[in-house]
Amino acid sequence: MSTTADSRTALRICPLCEATCGLTLTIEGTRVTSARGDRDDVFSQGFICPKGASFGAADGDPDRLRTPLVRKDGELREATWAEAFDAVAAGLRPVVERYGPHAVGAVLGNPNVHTMAGALYPTVLLGGLGTHSLFTASTLDQMPKHVSSGLLYGDANAIPVPDLDRTDHLLLIGANPLESNGSLCTAPDFPGKLKALKARGGTLTVIDPRRTRTAKLADRHVAIRPGTDALLLAAMAYVLFEEELTDLGELTELVQGTDELREAVRDFTPEAAAEACDVDADTIRALARELAAAPTAAVYGRIGSCTVPHGTLASWLVDILNILTGNLDRPGGALFPQAATDRTPRPAGPGHGFALGRWHSRVSRHPEAKGELPMAALAEEIDTATAEGEPIRALVVIAANPVLSAPDGDRLDKALGSLDFMVSVDPYLNETSRHAHVVLPPPPPSQSPHHDFAFNTLAVRNQVRYTRAAVPLESGRMAETEILARLVLAATGMHGAEPSAVDDLVIGQTLGKAVKEAHSPAHGRDPRELAAQLTGETGPERRLDMMLRLGPYGDGFGVRPEGLTLEKLLDQPHGIDLGPLQSRLPQPLKTRSGLVELLPQPLADDLPRLRDALRRRPEGLVLVGRRHLRSNNSWMHNIPALTGGTNRCTLHIHPDDADRLGVTDGAPVRVKGAGGEVVAPAEVTDAVRRGVVSLPHGWGHDRPGTRTTHAAENPGVNVNQLLDGSLLDPLSGTAVLNGVPIDIAPTGTTP
Repeated sequence: MSTTADSRTALRICPLCEATCGLTLTIEGTRVTSARGDRDDVFSQGFICPKGASFGAADGDPDRLRTPLVRKDGELREATWAEAFDAVAAGLRPVVERYGPHAVGAVLGNPNVHTMAGALYPTVLLGGLGTHSLFTASTLDQMPKHVSSGLLYGDANAIPVPDLDRTDHLLLIGANPLESNGSLCTAPDFPGKLKALKARGGTLTVIDPRRTRTAKLADRHVAIRPGTDALLLAAMAYVLFEEELTDLGELTELVQGTDELREAVRDFTPEAAAEACDVDADTIRALARELAAAPTAAVYGRIGSCTVPHGTLASWLVDILNILTGNLDRPGGALFPQAATDRTPRPAGPGHGFALGRWHSRVSRHPEAKGELPMAALAEEIDTATAEGEPIRALVVIAANPVLSAPDGDRLDKALGSLDFMVSVDPYLNETSRHAHVVLPPPPPSQSPHHDFAFNTLAVRNQVRYTRAAVPLESGRMAETEILARLVLAATGMHGAEPSAVDDLVIGQTLGKAVKEAHSPAHGRDPRELAAQLTGETGPERRLDMMLRLGPYGDGFGVRPEGLTLEKLLDQPHGIDLGPLQSRLPQPLKTRSGLVELLPQPLADDLPRLRDALRRRPEGLVLVGRRHLRSNNSWMHNIPALTGGTNRCTLHIHPDDADRLGVTDGAPVRVKGAGGEVVAPAEVTDAVRRGVVSLPHGWGHDRPGTRTTHAAENPGVNVNQLLDGSLLDPLSGTAVLNGVPIDIAPTGTTP
């Protein structure tokens, strides 16, 4: 940090996407006036994208709420923090006591994984409430990857990532990291890493129905028919078996089910898959041969291959291809990161495994996955009465806007208005939080500390960084960690206790377990003495110190004096490099067999549904989403610096389809789906293949009662209103957002 007469600089890790780049902020008084990349950051090394460069504008958005809001006489009015938490306790506890814990639902949005508070407190809240009514952004995004990893490796969070810096061949399916900056693969300067791959003679293959910026960089772009990703990947696996191209290498003794897998994919020949995928058989065979022939290779699939009817099977097959070519857990292939705050690595051996469907949703009987129910089922769980228990009567919403992000926002909008009580933790009064009885606004990111608990478990290089708040907490604001701690207390019958009690409880429970684990460095020691050694200015910092000390690189509370502690991390403001990803198997495996289980029963049981898809020949247009470089979630549309240009809500349509349907560039087009219809301006472009149209997500800022001024001036349309929520990947409960049949017509005509 440096200071001049008029300004000072401070370091901050960017929380605006999964790349987690280091920033150097220029601050005048309490206002962030500019942001640039931190050249000394051990991970991002100075890289910055337009979102990071706009950190100051996002941080200082005048529409951010500054004080709590409490509904009185039907209107949300400013209130004190004490009044707000009194209202939370008075609203939630009676519901729990009268109707039981499952009548209180929790909705967690994507921004939770971008904050320390979102990582540390929601699990405590859920445990205290004891509710099964949990809905998160995962079932609109990456849940298929969690489920496939859970079934393969026994741990839903054991997700291998491509070793971008060392691979010779990278195959991307349903991913556009040049605009998204990567997802489930934390990698600052993803574009630079792809260019470096090509510069060292490597190959980039992109499978995507759109000619994205990433696809333009590729050596081979395959414009697949949306929703058929699993068919193409299964056909590639068939080729590897048929042509004897499989080579598991050092994985041979660590996997089971190879013969069963060979039999399971025997119907997915390239010739059988070609017509459904609209990819010729020779190309499918070439993709498999090139993957097998590469010295090292990695297959990486993302949201385009997750949010489709066979998302879990596609996610599974991504790893299957890495396994069959010997590229799983291999430098240059796909490896398991090791975060500094991971639990103490346990000895390799059988674990408890991963189970699906431990409970079900009340109305449609959707099975839980990773403790969650489908976000697409939230509305019916509120507005539909059944004999199977009480509907959701109260809702805790943390950093989520499901009215825009979930299917059929109109129905959910009405359902939220019928709740007995709703509390929303959100910096904005948006399409969802406008229904709350209490709104608790966290401070802007410059006034919060930052450590990436989640994204370091997905990083392409092992490292650890922590930045304290760059700007002191303003008078009248409350730290987000304290907000969530007080929310835990109010929701669990402990209203009025000190928020530090939550952190003390977690520390006591964690150390109490650690001293009983034979593999822990704390084994056999006094948890109270260990707790007394923790450093940090706040409860969250003490918890971070505890996790670092117990983690794989930690000092073990003095057992390894050279190991990590919070104090050592604070001494390195640009972070500590922990080295490239390493081979870790079999240690991460928690399956009952202690092996990688190639064909778990739930996946085998879902394969007949994929075989049926071989015979389907979709007619008409299908819809896919798209990402923008200067956007991530719906709230970013309120930042003028991040809108305009290509970040517009337009309908991409191929020239041939436009000519056939009488659609002209720039003219309004009516789009109709199972959940409703919207009108958006057409953008005629050959960046989408024939038969496919594309609308971006996160738009539709035209509902009354919100306070997002700039977004309301150019509201766009809500693409998810075209969906009725009935299309789900059955294994993961993930909404089908891509490859959805729609009809379009110029306005004035009927689709």
